[in-house]
Amino acid sequence: MNTLPWALAALFSQLSLVAVGGGNTILPEMQRQVVEVHGWMDHRGFVALFALAQASPGPNMLVSTLIGWRVAGGWGALAATAGMFGPPALLTYCTAHVWHKFRDRHWRKRIQMALAPVTVGLVLAAALRLGETSAQGLLGLLILLGSALLMLSTRMNPLIFLAGAAILGAIGG
Repeated sequence: MNTLPWALAALFSQLSLVAVGGGNTILPEMQRQVVEVHGWMDHRGFVALFALAQASPGPNMLVSTLIGWRVAGGWGALAATAGMFGPPALLTYCTAHVWHKFRDRHWRKRIQMALAPVTVGLVLAAALRLGETSAQGLLGLLILLGSALLMLSTRMNPLIFLAGAAILGAIGG
């Protein structure tokens, strides 16, 4: 087995431990690492895998599995998945008892309140980074803005927007 699966496991292990508020918060850095630093794929390939992960059932961070598969086959998928989900699972298991023990403490509540705006900012950065990459040309920008506005103003299933954007993208070229 070559060293690439180990590199994937190391990368996703590091990213997983800074995913405060969920996996989407690390998307900009994940994209930067996978595309710009390591050159494992291009921006369009990354966005396509992320879209596929979003449309699939399960956690959206299964994008790590897809990246691992694309980069290094089955071993890469296994390594990337273990790196993405193993460290946070272990950390959660080890700290859950302590966190629960201090549930009524003032400092714990303040920490949770302080993490909320950090999480929102990281999710916004992820959305902007993915939007910047995927909105190529006027049609792409219109699809991006239209989808965002409709998602914010309606309660429609996001898969409808994904399907509609795919159709418009295919028609528009």
